Amino acid sequence: MSDGCTLCGLPTPDQPLTAEDLRGSPDEAGEVEGVFCCRGCLEVARSLDDPSAMAAQDAREAVRGSTESDPVPEDAETAYLRVDGMHCASCEAFLERRATDGDGVAAADANSPANAMRVHYDPDDTDPAAIAEAVSGVGYTAGPTTDEPHDDGEDATVGRLLVGGFFGMMAMMWYVLFLYPVYFGLPPEALLFDLGDGAGRFLLANVWLSATVVLGYTGAPLLRGAYVAVRTRQPNMDLLVALAATTAYCYSALAVLSGRVEVYFDVTIVVVLAVTVGSYYEGRITERALSELTDLTRERVSTARLRTADGSESVPIEAVDGGDELIVRPGERVPVDGEVIDGTAAVDESLITGESLPVRRGRGDAVRGGTVVSDGRLVVRAADGAERTLDRVVSLLWDVRGEGAPQRLADALATVFVPVVLVLGTLAFAVHLLLGAPLTEALLTGLAVLVVSCPCALGLATPLAIAAGTRSLLADGVVLTDGSAVETARQVDVVALDKTGTLTTGEMALHAVETADGVDEGTVLGRAAAVEARSDHPVAAAVVDAASRSSGAVGPESSVAGFESHPGRGVSGRVADGPRVTVGDESLFADATVPDDLRSRYADAEGSGNLAAYVGWDGTVRGVLVAGDDPRPGWREAVERLGEDRRVVVLTGDEGPAADRFRDVPGIDDVYAGLPPAGKTETVRRLRAEGPVAMVGDGTNDAPALAAADLGIS
Repeated sequence: MSDGCTLCGLPTPDQPLTAEDLRGSPDEAGEVEGVFCCRGCLEVARSLDDPSAMAAQDAREAVRGSTESDPVPEDAETAYLRVDGMHCASCEAFLERRATDGDGVAAADANSPANAMRVHYDPDDTDPAAIAEAVSGVGYTAGPTTDEPHDDGEDATVGRLLVGGFFGMMAMMWYVLFLYPVYFGLPPEALLFDLGDGAGRFLLANVWLSATVVLGYTGAPLLRGAYVAVRTRQPNMDLLVALAATTAYCYSALAVLSGRVEVYFDVTIVVVLAVTVGSYYEGRITERALSELTDLTRERVSTARLRTADGSESVPIEAVDGGDELIVRPGERVPVDGEVIDGTAAVDESLITGESLPVRRGRGDAVRGGTVVSDGRLVVRAADGAERTLDRVVSLLWDVRGEGAPQRLADALATVFVPVVLVLGTLAFAVHLLLGAPLTEALLTGLAVLVVSCPCALGLATPLAIAAGTRSLLADGVVLTDGSAVETARQVDVVALDKTGTLTTGEMALHAVETADGVDEGTVLGRAAAVEARSDHPVAAAVVDAASRSSGAVGPESSVAGFESHPGRGVSGRVADGPRVTVGDESLFADATVPDDLRSRYADAEGSGNLAAYVGWDGTVRGVLVAGDDPRPGWREAVERLGEDRRVVVLTGDEGPAADRFRDVPGIDDVYAGLPPAGKTETVRRLRAEGPVAMVGDGTNDAPALAAADLGIS
């Protein structure tokens, strides 16, 4: 393996790329000197006067500046691609240029940590499949974000650990049997042989060889990170660890060559293996977290049902124009933002707003792309630009992902500690040399300063503490996706809480059954459940569940004849050869007799943010069902405790009574109601002016706000 990539400094493969790998004439190839780790670095180097004198991130910005494209057209489509093979900023720059060189691509933005690329393109000239094909090749593989990645980095880490563990145990065996006894004062004659003779030299050579394998093979990623830190002049945790491991190794190697037996290869082995195990464990836990971007793109609608003179036809979502009439059937997602021109239905907007209660939408109402029609059939006129609200969520999340997490405390210490230690070691070497000490002794003295000064404990403690904390949190049902979160959490000044799914369960439940005088509660609940069992409305499941747990209710398995759905309003049907039962909102009972006490109970339920439904037969309302989103157990205590030394606010897409009931709760300082995903994100950004913000939320719609906060808790 060569010394490293000429451009980015990362290790190169056994056969690094050179100018000869460039396509084109020999004259063109001869313009680039050096060796490169990937095709991205090789191609980017062609654009620079002196690749070896420029950091990879600076190179990326230089290439971006030389290939800036025109502003993205308003009618451009946006697609997200998964790209395997990226591992540095040069790869990002190369792939962005490779994508924009194609016809119809207005702009591209690659993200190597996320292994993803966002492209803006003209659907008349190209499509995501063609862009992915153009980007793929020369070591990169692109495809839809819903595909599974092909990265085998985890397998490589396991292999490094197995090899390092084997050679580490071999070396430590010699330490336990021979070296440690001598270090602790055991007389040399008590050993089987003298460490200073030939057998002892052979033993030390074996330990040296084992430590070399552990440091050079298992510790290669650490050394690579340290080298990049030096090249970019940004000391980090990798440099601290590498400094501790390599100085112990260099001192020990020089000691062996000088005929000494006090060696510290064990420090090198323990540091490298412990840090690698901790980092691997932390990475495994991180992989358990869901990828917000991938989950969101899986929810995007790819086709739409266009209404035509002959009925309907399925067309790609890119072909939908403003003014097109789209048919949305029960259980389907609304393809694009638009206006209902025919039909009535209950629409589940939880993916967009996070709120559990479905919303009734009819003629003239606006609907959002990505929402689900629970019942009924809608005809939607696409809005100009045919924009999908869900696309805006995806784009917003992409933009805030790159804002970065707080720097780890260890990395911050490294920026000061590493230079100081290196200066002290150099001074010790120079002073001893000036005082007349032999070169070997002066070198050993300088290296000894580095060995005793390097924070081996910090290098070990950071990854192991994160791993231990991660494991402890996991036992409590908490997945830690970023080790820096444990440092950020104690600095939080503002806690922003999503309402639905966070303060509440996010699931509908039947709260109460109110009946008219002389009417049995079990009869009302049972007949309502029998009819609702045929409905897909979210409240229906809550009614059926409550009836199944009520011994006095007629079960939902009762036969229902003449079932009829009234989209967005309710259901009706004849139950067990009895009367025709209607369950729904007050619009279904315009001609029915409604007792005053039930009318009042219905209004109170609606006013408190719950969902109410009348149950009636024979032209009279017999009862009221009150359903809603149950609060989580202990939420008040949690809010009060958080509010003792922090500002606590609630962010919700709900308005009116559903949001107002949280305004007077002790511990809650403010409630921001009626917020769409972009509104939540902007509110979090504004709150950050008051101090570090922790955003607590659930659901896809909260992802941008979670990413925008200093600490996201989902």
